[in-house]
Amino acid sequence: MAPYQDYRKALADGYVIFLPNVPQHQYHFTKAEYGLEARSHFDPLKPTSLLYTKTADGGYKLVGAMYTDRVDAPEDELNDRIPLSIAQWHQHINFCKAPEGQKAAYFGPDAKFGLLGSITTREACEEAGGEFHPHIFGWMVHVYPYKTDPKKVWSVDDDNQGHDNMDHSPMPGMKMN
Repeated sequence: MAPYQDYRKALADGYVIFLPNVPQHQYHFTKAEYGLEARSHFDPLKPTSLLYTKTADGGYKLVGAMYTDRVDAPEDELNDRIPLSIAQWHQHINFCKAPEGQKAAYFGPDAKFGLLGSITTREACEEAGGEFHPHIFGWMVHVYPYKTDPKKVWSVDDDNQGHDNMDHSPMPGMKMN
């Protein structure tokens, strides 16, 4: 991750900021190519996303990385990639996609749809005119290598505040913080 301390290097190498104009606790700089490759094999040198926080000067500070696997990856495959005994593999579940013309309802304190939305059931989503997805993005795991507390190195988020408002589905038997 060292080359990506300068976020401009990540951008130059093809990482794209997910929702750059939306204020976030943590920004995912994602390289779709690496996400596709991660469906079939694991390369620790190719994280699907680099995790940054915004700095006072308008730049970004590297805080971690996110690795992914396909949604139907079995437990033993995830364990082979990054052991379940240390990592918290999770999925974003119960996602309601907003109907056309309601994109503003994805954001803000009263968000109804998307990652921050209050709608988390198929019934409520359909009633609101949305499109329900049981899970999105597949399995993911975050690593925060600069943390000094070992419990936080492999946590779902870097501050126990949560990086979104989504329901998270852990592997069976895995506790979520």
